[in-house]
Parts: sequence; C-alpha cells; structure tokens
Amino acid sequence: MKPVNNPVIYSDFPDIDIVRAGDTYYMVTTTMYFMPGGDLLRSYDLIHWEFVTHIFDSLEDNDAHHLVNGANIYSQGMWAPSLRYHKGCFYLVFSANDSKKTYLFTATHPEGPWKKSNIQGFFHDSSLFFDDDDRVYLIHGNRTIRITELEADLSAAKKDGLDRILAIDSDDFMLGYEGSHMYKMNGLYYLFNIHWPKENSKRRAEVCQISDSLEGEFVCHTIIDDNMGFHNQGIAQGGIVDTPEGDWYVYMFRDSGAVGRCPVVLPMHFENNIPVVGIPLDQVSEEERNAHLSDPYRCNLYLPRSLTTKSTRPDYEYAPLNGDDDFSYTPEADGSVKLKPFWQFNHLPDYNTISFTERQNAYRIHTDVLAPSFILAKNTLTQRMMAPKSAAIVTLDASNINNGDYAAFCALQGTYGLVAVTKRDNQYFLVMQGYVQGFENGRPVKDFAKAPEEYACVPLSSPVINLKIDVDFTDMTDKASFSYATEDAPDTFLPIGKVHQLYFRLDHFTGCRFALGYFSTEKAGGYADFMNFKYLYTE
Repeated sequence: MKPVNNPVIYSDFPDIDIVRAGDTYYMVTTTMYFMPGGDLLRSYDLIHWEFVTHIFDSLEDNDAHHLVNGANIYSQGMWAPSLRYHKGCFYLVFSANDSKKTYLFTATHPEGPWKKSNIQGFFHDSSLFFDDDDRVYLIHGNRTIRITELEADLSAAKKDGLDRILAIDSDDFMLGYEGSHMYKMNGLYYLFNIHWPKENSKRRAEVCQISDSLEGEFVCHTIIDDNMGFHNQGIAQGGIVDTPEGDWYVYMFRDSGAVGRCPVVLPMHFENNIPVVGIPLDQVSEEERNAHLSDPYRCNLYLPRSLTTKSTRPDYEYAPLNGDDDFSYTPEADGSVKLKPFWQFNHLPDYNTISFTERQNAYRIHTDVLAPSFILAKNTLTQRMMAPKSAAIVTLDASNINNGDYAAFCALQGTYGLVAVTKRDNQYFLVMQGYVQGFENGRPVKDFAKAPEEYACVPLSSPVINLKIDVDFTDMTDKASFSYATEDAPDTFLPIGKVHQLYFRLDHFTGCRFALGYFSTEKAGGYADFMNFKYLYTE
C-alpha cells in the first residue's frame, strides 16, 4: 500500500473518537451546528474513510437551532463525542453547551436507526466507560476531571455510586485537562486528556493518566508534545484503537488553520504499561531524525508524517468524503430529503421553504423572512473544504430574486467571503463581499448581523451565472479567491473582488466550508436555484 500523509483526512473532523467492531473501524466527530449531525465514518485501514450515516437529524426544536429571530448556535451544539461499542451495541454520548444537556444515542447497527435519549445532567466533554463488571461511568470536566457512575440504563448518575475527582490540572495551563477518553487494558485504567500550556511550547499536548483502580491515584504521563513540523500546532484529543493483529494507534487532531482541525493517526505501543506514541529515532531516516531534533519541544519519538497500515479489506473502494451533485433527489413522505452524506445544512433546514423538485436538478431556496447577513440566512447548504487546495463551481439562476436579495456562493466561516448575485433598483449585479471580524479582549466579536464589506460590483446582463471559489490552505496561507463565468462563455472564469483572508476562530469553531445560500434584506418571497455543483480538489 502506498504511504498516506498525515493528516490522513485533511479536512475539519475534530474531537475524534474511534472504535473497532470486528474488521471495521468507526469514527465519530464533532459537528456542532451543522445538520444532520453526528457524522459516523467507516474504515478498514484507519487511513481511508467514508460516511456511514449522520447519527441525528436534529437535537432541539427552537429558534437558535432553526437560525431564526436572530438566534443561533454557532460554536455550540454537538461537542466532543464519545463512541463506544459494548456487547453488540453502539453508544454515542456528548453534551451541548447551548442546551446544557447530555445526549445519548444507541443503535445495534451503525447505519441505524439510532435511538435518542438524555443522561440527566450536563457533563462536559464526557467519555462513556464500561468496566469489566458492567458498571458504567462518565468521565468528564475541564481542568478538574471527574468520574460519575451511571445507572445501568444510563439515564442519570447512580445514587450512592462512585463520584470522585480523578485529576486536577495546574494553573500553568491555559486550557486545563479536557477531552477525556477512558480505557481499561491488562487490568489498568488509562485516562487520556488534552491540555495546553501557557509557557514553553504553548501548544496543546496529550497526556495519559494511569491507575490500577478507579478509586486510586492516576499518575500522569505526557505522551504527545510535538507539532510534526507545522506552525507549533500540537497533536491532541482523540481516541485509541487496536487492530485485529493487536497493533495500537492513536487518532488525534491537529489545528491546521482555516481548513479546521484535521485527523492524524499515529502508531502506539506500550513500554512498562505506559503508552508510547511514535517511532524510535533509530528507525527513521536521517532527514526525519534531524527535523525532529531541531524542535526544542518534542517527544522522544518521531511522529510519522506519512504511514501505511494493514487493511482488513484490501480491495474495498471507499465513497468520497466530498463530491459533485446535480441535485436530483426524491423527497421523503414528510418532505425531507436524504442528501448525499457530504452535505450538511447550516443549522436546521426549513423544508417549507426549500425544494429539490420544483425545478428538476436544482436546489431551490425561497425566503419567507428577512435576514441581515449571510451568516443569519437559513437553509444554507454546506460541505467541507479540503487542504491543501480546494475549489468548487456552481451554477446559479437568480432570475426570481427581489431587490435587496443575495443569492450567494460562500467560503463559510466566521471571517467569510462570498460572491453573490443581488438586485438593486431592478437591475442584477454580481458582488464580491468579505467579512472582517472585530475583536474585544482578544476574542472575536460575534456580530453575526453585521453586513460584510463590498469589494466589487459588476452589472449583469443575465442572472444566470457560474460561480467559482478557489481556496489555498497550503502552509496556512488560508486565502480564498472568487471568479465567475457568464452564459456566453461558461468556461472562462473572470476574477472578481479581492483575495480574502480566512481564519479559524472560536466564533464559529469550525473549518471553512463551501456554502450555497440565499437571503432577503428588504422583501421576502423570492427564490434562487443552485445547480450542477462541481467539487474540485487539488492534492
């Protein structure tokens, strides 16, 4: 098998948890405010992945989840999931900061159906753990990590059950222990956590605390403190998994700039019952060894920039994690549509105002309310971008928009840029706009209603047009450029506006996405059609 570079998925799949069931690996990742959510992926080699399903269509039915009346769940929703496979059943647990709830989803088959319930209480970054005696626990918290025993049905904390502190981080870390994952191997308990120091490397690191008893002392070991040569972005937070042959791997993520937080897979073994991540320096090339030793803050082992693994199904062909779409769909009885799995809506969609059938091979968005900005426009359809470079083209028919409307193709995150057809005084124009984010006390301002700056405006003879976005994430360049092609010359793309700088920030907390959206600022009631989406990815 040809070696594959780390990150093995160069796209935004953060807060990973992973299990193996037989010959199949399953991975779940944080999806926050994108719906349907709870992306469940499948692999047979730990490197190549495909979608299995979205575990849930929705979490709550309120204004914030529907992105209406000025409410939203940006940077909230689903955080840091825990995935477990126990006695033939799959379990997914996570908390949401907006609802202050802890959600539990269960299924006997990964494809579903997944049954939704709640665990009474709010358990931050919780990890589900089944002990050998079938007692079940949640490990949770930030800086102070607790273990809480649950009732057998996982409905709530068990009365008089085990409830204690396992670890407390020092004040030397600006992000204390969190992102917990608990395992038991060879009679020992292993607690994995991320933290982030204020001094020295000032990058995230992964620790493992080990004890021979849930009531005993957990002794801390730093197992990853390395940037793999990338802008001092540490590798941390995720799960571990074994292969059928007994080899071990850690699955963590690396901050990678505007593209998001990307999965990294690394070999792991045990020495004196302590997990050791990486490859001994005497087993790597001189170039790899020298690059590693030049980093003053590093683990003692080399973290491979590329790797190969064994596949349990060597001839398996994976479905892509991104792709084209001609928007040819048949709605379900309730009007909902099961889209290709790489699509997710920004917040919950309103199926009363979208259609995949009113016009053949088109995603049609109607407006029934006003919105001040693209960020607060409901029914926006998205899919992840990929590094190092991504591009996409979509055909837009804006013939039926109203004055003050914007039908847009957007590089979506907090500092977004877009190209859009608008209508002003009954004349169509193509505009390029970008949002430049403000800061207060070192944190991004969540002024989602603020209109972006307009950098270009071109009159159009026709509202039917091809729009293109190119994004360069190489070495954290993180720049988006926009172009268009008219009906008369559909393959000749002309640049518009300026190159827009993208950033990964905590106001959205997600990597950049291609986004198709439409909103009205003056009069609702129009509609726009998006057609023939083409995804272009450059290795």
